Amino acid sequence: MALSIMLLTTMVLSALLLLINFWLPQSSPEEQKLSPYECGFDPIGPAHIPLSIRFFLIAILFLLFDLEIALLLPLPWAMNLTTPQHQAIMAIALIVLLTLGLVYEWLQGGLEWAE
Repeated sequence: MALSIMLLTTMVLSALLLLINFWLPQSSPEEQKLSPYECGFDPIGPAHIPLSIRFFLIAILFLLFDLEIALLLPLPWAMNLTTPQHQAIMAIALIVLLTLGLVYEWLQGGLEWAE
């Protein structure tokens, strides 16, 4: 009974939000709102500067090693379990795998910022 009430409530709420979306007026921005600068000055150069792909590679590597820290954070608590050898082996395997990947990227020149 509670599940059907929740399902009915979500369906009614979704339909109501869709109807409100169609009834609201559409916005038509002015020419100045569509320009890349709204400070009153004419743009001097292009609004979007293309970024190097190396910037994104460095950012992905940072996220990868940040994720490694998050995965290894519960390791001290896991060592208090009855079989800490399994957790230690998995942690060492993760560190070795990520270290090999970092060494590979380093040797391939993927960490060089300037070409």
